[in-house]
Amino acid sequence: MPDIKELKKETLSKANPEKARILKTFFKTGKGEYGEGDSFLGITVPESRKIAIKYSHLSLSDINELLESKIHEERLVALLILVNNYKSSQEKENIFNFYLKNTKYINNWDLVDLSADKIVGDHLINKDKSILYNLAKSNNIWERRISIISTFHFIKNNQFDDTLKISKILLNDTHDLIHKAVGWMLREIGKRVQEVEEHFLKQHYKLMPRTMLRYAIEKFPEEKRNAYLKGAV
Repeated sequence: MPDIKELKKETLSKANPEKARILKTFFKTGKGEYGEGDSFLGITVPESRKIAIKYSHLSLSDINELLESKIHEERLVALLILVNNYKSSQEKENIFNFYLKNTKYINNWDLVDLSADKIVGDHLINKDKSILYNLAKSNNIWERRISIISTFHFIKNNQFDDTLKISKILLNDTHDLIHKAVGWMLREIGKRVQEVEEHFLKQHYKLMPRTMLRYAIEKFPEEKRNAYLKGAV
């Protein structure tokens, strides 16, 4: 079977320097930005998914090595392997624990968004969810994003309470990426039961960061959207 060395050779062979330069800007890798120092090869997500399927047999120690990589796409492939294996594994608890143990390497929004709900959310849907509330209060922006994005799995199963409670915790967060994530999850609730989203918004929209509100009301009719933006609801 192909091993981790072959995986690294394969990812390197698919490098696209021009796309890598674009991604470095898109994912804010400059000094002082949220993705500072991250390195890109310029591989697309569909290509990364294909690699993850091909190397799904890799051990957790191999995946751990990939997660510790400075190369963004290697970390992404590691997480996609975890997601794929979680679906079919009898060792879901081990993968869940491994994921939470390695949150410092899940350190950009795409890495969180492509994995958190599929592992953490799925695992916790019928279990104690206190870990999500701890993550929501973390000093680490990515752990805070994991906390809210994980609830996407609950939303898909029409369970909204934890999303709303964690959204309330994050209302005063200072980071734009958390504003976007919370607004997105509120919008997803609204796509299923708009009354639930609006009940929350009417209590909190005047205190919300503008970006969070805009994301939350994006699918509303224009008149209603404008009313929220003007504080006239």
